[in-house]
Amino acid sequence: AVHEGQVVSAQELTVFLQPLFTQNSRNLVLFLQDMLSIDDFTYFSESYGNKNPFQNQVNKLLINLLQEILQSSPSSLVLPAVDCKATRSLLSVLQESGDWKLTNVTNLNVSQLEVNASNPNLLVVQLQPLASDLKEISTLEAIAENDKIIGRVTMDLQEQGIHFSVIYTAMRPSRISRRTDVVAELRRQLMAAEEEDSLSYPPLNVTTGNYSCILFYASNFSLKANSSVFIDLTNATFLTQNVDISASECSDSNTTLSLKYTKPVNGISSLEIRFLMTSKFYEVSARKWSTLDSVEIVQDGEKFAKFNVSGISAPAEYSFHCQLVGTSNHYPARLVPSNNEAKNWDVFISELQIQGFNIINNQFSYASDCTGFFTPGIWMGLVTSIILLWVLTYGIHMIMQLTTNSRFDDPKGPALSVPQTE
Repeated sequence: AVHEGQVVSAQELTVFLQPLFTQNSRNLVLFLQDMLSIDDFTYFSESYGNKNPFQNQVNKLLINLLQEILQSSPSSLVLPAVDCKATRSLLSVLQESGDWKLTNVTNLNVSQLEVNASNPNLLVVQLQPLASDLKEISTLEAIAENDKIIGRVTMDLQEQGIHFSVIYTAMRPSRISRRTDVVAELRRQLMAAEEEDSLSYPPLNVTTGNYSCILFYASNFSLKANSSVFIDLTNATFLTQNVDISASECSDSNTTLSLKYTKPVNGISSLEIRFLMTSKFYEVSARKWSTLDSVEIVQDGEKFAKFNVSGISAPAEYSFHCQLVGTSNHYPARLVPSNNEAKNWDVFISELQIQGFNIINNQFSYASDCTGFFTPGIWMGLVTSIILLWVLTYGIHMIMQLTTNSRFDDPKGPALSVPQTE
């Protein structure tokens, strides 16, 4: 039994999922999303005035058929809250639990899904991220698109007569419950919890001998080719580390991080992403600065896309951190296409942290953030304060200009006459 407010830990989740590893029909479908909370199923429903995005399998969970579906299944389990670290390591736990045939399913090959039921199959379906700004679509539209994918996959498997189990989860919650007993320290504790959780998996480490020369981390590392092929490289880069970094190069002045992926999605046999960094001495600041000069994407060894980078630099002893990096004009650090092929790619990197020089103890150094000291909020506060100060100064000045009469009329004496010259 899962009680209200209970957050399921990684150990408990493994125990809950144990029946999946012992049953005869070992076909498992993992629908993985970037953010999800159980409240989303009611918040984005028609009861809140939205156009209901749940038209397929998820829709059945929102209406009166919920009990019917849960009762018709041999077994069912709903966990309202699961620890983020448990869900992020779920894929590796499933792979270690048995001899699965791993298949990554994308939006393009859902309709062409073929499963050999003679062997245990693990189908990993990366759903469209709700926080991605690649297409600038709303959360409601993203959930509706994910619902269609879930419906197509489950329907195809049912038509093939394959018995399967389904897990639908996410990497982190979309809604954070606020505690009322620590109002005074709420923001401080929440930020500390988010910072601790943000590094739930270690950064990608490129070493030369026993020393680290490049560290790379991102909470979301995604690409989109030709505005249609979505490629999520987060798990392959950091969790399963199904990436070749042997072509990376390190020196005191130039560093190249090379990430090579084999068949990241159907239709692309190989994909290489290169981050080119330099370290130079600048006389004005009398110190060395590291700069990410360009990002290159090579598809199938032929198509070459190059992006110039703006706004990614830090002192050579520091690492660089930015909340959002990509091709969108709204990001603080942008990747600007420098050739025609680059215009066919969209890049989205969240919580980027990278360091290519002066790494000590295999850890990131102090991070130089892309957000400047004078944020828009600070500028608004300064401008408002200056206007109010000017109004106050003008008012005091006008009051000081007021003068009082130096002569007063005596009702018992003759009338007071003041010449106009006075």
